[in-house]
Amino acid sequence: MDIATLVGLIGSFGVIISAIILGGNAGVFVNPPSMLIVLGGTLLVVLMKFTMAQFIAATKTAAKAFMFRSNSADDLIAETVQLADAARKGGLLSLEEKEVSNDFMQRGIQLLVDGHDPEVVKVLLAKDKNQAEVRHEKGAKVFTAMGDVAPAMGMIGTLVGLVQMLSNMDDPKAIGPAMAVALLTTLYGAMIANMFANPIADKLTMRREEEVNNKALIIDGLLAIQAGQNPRVIESMLKNYLPESQRRSGEPD
Repeated sequence: MDIATLVGLIGSFGVIISAIILGGNAGVFVNPPSMLIVLGGTLLVVLMKFTMAQFIAATKTAAKAFMFRSNSADDLIAETVQLADAARKGGLLSLEEKEVSNDFMQRGIQLLVDGHDPEVVKVLLAKDKNQAEVRHEKGAKVFTAMGDVAPAMGMIGTLVGLVQMLSNMDDPKAIGPAMAVALLTTLYGAMIANMFANPIADKLTMRREEEVNNKALIIDGLLAIQAGQNPRVIESMLKNYLPESQRRSGEPD
């Protein structure tokens, strides 16, 4: 569970809702026509930009912003060095019974145990890494598009409300509801974009970068094990994936 995402999402909406409640009548901020224009319009326009499969997949990918456990590079390096020690003592076949914490690393170990050529191992693992990167990138793009479209739909709703208001200037009772639609659509659009869609897109992009970095580290480590390199040399090589300060101190930033 990513506590930062959860706290940020709940906290940001909590602050706005608290301010609304403390400011008086909260009911005036609930307007079905405004919600229909912004929420419905945003989802439908974003759907036009992608295929149905990509749109549905993005909702599943969004879970990574809340529930995602990524192996740290430090842990992966330590685990790779242990595997290198085992392979040096007992050969690559000895790795078959080793339990590892990362599924991608487990698939790579199986390729080594099966005796595939280094080039085949590299191509297969790189293809897996690239496909995962593309999937996650598409998921982030869906939420980026949502962040772009929501304020625009809010502006469209504002124009609709203004037209309704100006066309009924002779009816004072119609001015208030029309103005509510005009203002609330802008509010809803800004909230969806800046408090949900864009932060989720940024978090998914960060997760994608972490996963790509970890998989590149694993590929280099496994190829080095297959080549029979010294575990200490492998450790030194893989530390290039760590931030400069972490390489020196061995402690996280």
